[in-house]
Amino acid sequence: MRTKSVFLLAVLLTAATLVPMSFSQKKQSGNDDAVAEITHLEQDYVKADLANDSSFVKKHCADDYTAGSSWGNWDTKTSILKNMSDPQANKTNKEEQSDLKVRAHGNAAIATYNETYDSLYHGEHRAER
Repeated sequence: MRTKSVFLLAVLLTAATLVPMSFSQKKQSGNDDAVAEITHLEQDYVKADLANDSSFVKKHCADDYTAGSSWGNWDTKTSILKNMSDPQANKTNKEEQSDLKVRAHGNAAIATYNETYDSLYHGEHRAER
């Protein structure tokens, strides 16, 4: 049910609004702030998934957000929220990130990580790493 690779794009776009267009004398300090913010967002996304907390999606995904999954379907912000409203058919049982690395480059950031999850998506069991 999770579309982390495309969600990452949404996080990157959020990061672009969080990182100042011009850095002060200490550019690294600005990068450190962006890295900390993106790291926090990634960790909060996992917590929101596990708690089936739709407020995270409502707050951090654009209204025209579209995500492709590893099993070949497309989800929008609207369809994700609809899925979350039906926890009998859509539920994250387990989700863990490891090796999270965030690198800031100007007004953009890239987050990479390994993820393991076990979920129910439209009534079908999904488990991936």
